[in-house]
Amino acid sequence: MSSFLIDIIAGARPNFMKIAPIIRAIKEHQKKGGCLRYRLVHTGQHYDARMSGDFFEQLGIPEPDINLEVGSGTQAEQTAFIMINYEKHILKKPSDLCLVVGDVTSTMACAITAQKLGIPVAHVEAGIRSGDWSMPEEINRMVTDSITNYFFTTSAKANTNLLESGVPGKDIHFVGNTMIDTLLSNIERFKKPDCWDTIELETSEYFVLTLHRPANVDGEESFYRMIEAVCTGAQKLPVVFPVHPRTAKTLRSLDLLPKNLYLIEPQPYLEFNYLVKNAKAVITDSGGITEEATVMGVPCMTLRDSTERPETITIGTNELVGTKPENLKPYLAQLFSGEWKKGGIPELWDGKTGERIAATLDNLFCN
Repeated sequence: MSSFLIDIIAGARPNFMKIAPIIRAIKEHQKKGGCLRYRLVHTGQHYDARMSGDFFEQLGIPEPDINLEVGSGTQAEQTAFIMINYEKHILKKPSDLCLVVGDVTSTMACAITAQKLGIPVAHVEAGIRSGDWSMPEEINRMVTDSITNYFFTTSAKANTNLLESGVPGKDIHFVGNTMIDTLLSNIERFKKPDCWDTIELETSEYFVLTLHRPANVDGEESFYRMIEAVCTGAQKLPVVFPVHPRTAKTLRSLDLLPKNLYLIEPQPYLEFNYLVKNAKAVITDSGGITEEATVMGVPCMTLRDSTERPETITIGTNELVGTKPENLKPYLAQLFSGEWKKGGIPELWDGKTGERIAATLDNLFCN
């Protein structure tokens, strides 16, 4: 049996959580004599140790076979550098399939590059849509799905989105959520971060806050009003805020931050999810965190006007609050009164998605 080489693309922090179960499943497939092989391509879109190196180590991801070392830059600069550097590698040694995950710049750039060189594309997390074209991620999703050959989806809604856009049903593979594979396989390994003792945190007696989207953090006045609303609504409980690099820039220009706001460095995977798992609630503008909070049963409030993960609201523990600070008040009141919804876990978010992806690839290309 000849081997089938898959380029697995990772570029930014969320990607690492999504590729780990796929790599693990392909390795198991190899042990059984299957034809699947992989080449890990790290684009370098997130390039500092906190955003990259720690994740590779903690999640057991092997060292990349190829590192494009793209680094910082504008959306256009990063897209161009990734395409140029990835093209050089696949011209030297083409792969049989380019597998991209999620919705970051690396996802779109590598999909375009591969497809133009005649290499088919598989997209993990295909079909999710927020409907908000002001988000770079939404553009990335739409472009990637428009040139994808094999669609691996996380939800029934994603399946519907693809079917309505004209994708043939035979090309859609409903497999579940690889981020949840990573969560469930590491939940017993979560580690208490250094800030736990420094701040004197207690289980269910603090909030976790994450903000990084331009709409929330780029305007000083609106950003401050949001932080003030969160900290006031937290009723003197600590608000632990791992500060994203984008956010740190704005924070440095603000004075008189609330006393119950605790700024900490971006956390490695195991430490961050320890904080989430033990929090009273999470307040965030991240899509991925809403998925993890849902599976861990932690109340979650999303500071956005739309979400590409509606199942975290219709089924899970998440609520869409919006981007106006005053919107938070009734949700926090509901939380403190003990009336937050219990929530459930979406279909196929069971820790076996990586295995289903590998089995599908095996069926498509090895038999």
